[in-house]
Amino acid sequence: MKEVMDSTFVEEVINNKEPVLVDFWAPWCGPCRMVSPVMEELSKDYEGKIKVVKINVDENPEVSEALQVTSIPTIMLFHEGVAKEGVVGFKPKDAFVKLLSKYV
Repeated sequence: MKEVMDSTFVEEVINNKEPVLVDFWAPWCGPCRMVSPVMEELSKDYEGKIKVVKINVDENPEVSEALQVTSIPTIMLFHEGVAKEGVVGFKPKDAFVKLLSKYV
């Protein structure tokens, strides 16, 4: 799973042709550490169909503030450059599979 930054967000997420699942996280966040393995699995399961990336909100505040991410983990699905859906907090893999099924 690729790490994106404020400086690469537009290129990696907004301008990407395939849907992109973005995990907004921080190292000190317990639920973020719980969702990280789920994101890794999804990254492998949907390789070539949906891009899965993460962005550290502490090191990259511009994107987080612009998108009004106030709680983490926040996982947002971008399609055609637009945030389509979001999930806040830890969810099991099945919840993400259901969300992603609309875009595959």
